[in-house]
Amino acid sequence: MPRLYPLFSGSSGNCYYLGTKESGILIDAGRSAKQIKTALEEQELDIKNVRAVFITHEHIDHTKGLRVLASKYKLKVYASRGTIDEMRYKGLADDSTDISPITLDGLETNDMRVIPFRISHDCAEGYGYVVETSDGRKTAFATDTGTINKEIRSAVNGCDTVVLESNHDVRMLQNGCYPYNLKKRILSDIGHLSNDICADTAVELVKSGTTRFILAHLSRENNMPYLAEQTSVCAFEKSNMKRDIDYILSVAAEKDNKYLIY
Repeated sequence: MPRLYPLFSGSSGNCYYLGTKESGILIDAGRSAKQIKTALEEQELDIKNVRAVFITHEHIDHTKGLRVLASKYKLKVYASRGTIDEMRYKGLADDSTDISPITLDGLETNDMRVIPFRISHDCAEGYGYVVETSDGRKTAFATDTGTINKEIRSAVNGCDTVVLESNHDVRMLQNGCYPYNLKKRILSDIGHLSNDICADTAVELVKSGTTRFILAHLSRENNMPYLAEQTSVCAFEKSNMKRDIDYILSVAAEKDNKYLIY
């Protein structure tokens, strides 16, 4: 049975493993190759069983370990053409990186169907991903987007599990120590999702059939796991949705030590 392992999540690095003990894929590689290998081993997963890496965008918290990881373990890498060009320009991928563009039509690998969708972020050509596993279930990765537009909502509607960005509490951000331009960027439509927008989106997704949520990419400076969780829980309660009956909710930590079973 495929399982989702949130290995790392947050501004310091992002990486998820989706698959079985025998084989699976990585979404992003935002920590060092050594850290990713160790995190997999802690879950009794072997890096040699990773079949491919799908990169959402070129920011360092999603690509830090990619070049070494892909070269050392001969991993196939996929990303948008714009992301590939930007990673090559920044030295995050080189001639030793076996990397190919993935189009919006998606592709099949390791008994999975991976379909990208465009995100709204200040990067070259960012993608989220919907992954359909061999048991017919769909998992969406929707982080690093400043808004949930029609395209994103259409892509993730009906997915069984959604990894959804709950990056910041607006009040914490506004009153925090970040410079004005950075606050403005985070709050913009090409920045990051707030707890409130995440919560409202989750409520709507339950109506489309989603039952499991992982709140992800929390800001260390402008959020707290409990605050992100309670913002979504309160939104569900206002819509008369009961936890563990209508939905299952968890928060991905900066470094997770648990897996999530479908």
